[in-house]
Amino acid sequence: MKGHLHLTCSLGTNGESYLREQSFRAPLHLSKPHHDAGALVVNIVNPTAGIFDDDEIDLKVTVEADASLVLTTPSSGRVYRSRNGADARVKQELRVETGAFLEFYPEPFIPHAGARYHQRNTIRVAEGGSLIFFEWLSPGRVASGEAFLYDELCWDTDVIFGSKVVARERYTLNPKDESLSGLNATFENAHYLGCFVLGAFPFPHAEIEALGNDSVYLGAGPLIAGGWTIKAICRDSLHARRTLSALRGILYAAMKKEAPSLGRF
Repeated sequence: MKGHLHLTCSLGTNGESYLREQSFRAPLHLSKPHHDAGALVVNIVNPTAGIFDDDEIDLKVTVEADASLVLTTPSSGRVYRSRNGADARVKQELRVETGAFLEFYPEPFIPHAGARYHQRNTIRVAEGGSLIFFEWLSPGRVASGEAFLYDELCWDTDVIFGSKVVARERYTLNPKDESLSGLNATFENAHYLGCFVLGAFPFPHAEIEALGNDSVYLGAGPLIAGGWTIKAICRDSLHARRTLSALRGILYAAMKKEAPSLGRF
């Protein structure tokens, strides 16, 4: 299956953000967008069970000047066992123009036993734009005894601020080598949280570092320009949920903004 979701968010003459262009094809769909706290909140829905080997999904989102968009998912993303040894592939391209804001907040990604998955993220933020980009990777179906039993996960991420590449991440997780040692050596069923923050506002370093405890290993540091990155390894899904919720609140407070409702909490 080859699916896509292409969105362009603009600022209307009435001062509200709206979807100027939208196009989507299964397995992706949109729920009805709603406005909250000055932003347009859009839920990406996958009405199927998840994605499989040889599936390809292309997501392109542009937030035009002075518009504000929160892009989220109402449920977990899942990738299933590869039946033929091929990967499921997702490509995400996010673009934020000057004066615009984008928050990307997905629910946890759950890889099933035997899954193969490759995700490519390209994030472009113009000077004067701002972004909060979250990722949440679970160890798998823990209740079914499938923690870290996927075949292979590959993540490629480039973050460009203005004309400069400010972050580049490449990692491959494979239970058959040492690549998982940073996760399951800390907690048996560790959940990983990642975040990129770009924008011209004071970074609340002390408040974020204070989220760390015996069940959450967390660190934050500056990018070479434009923003910061935050990483956390959490004991379980409950601590991951609490950490992500607290982190979101802290970042919005630092931006002197009200956090828009995601429509499900």
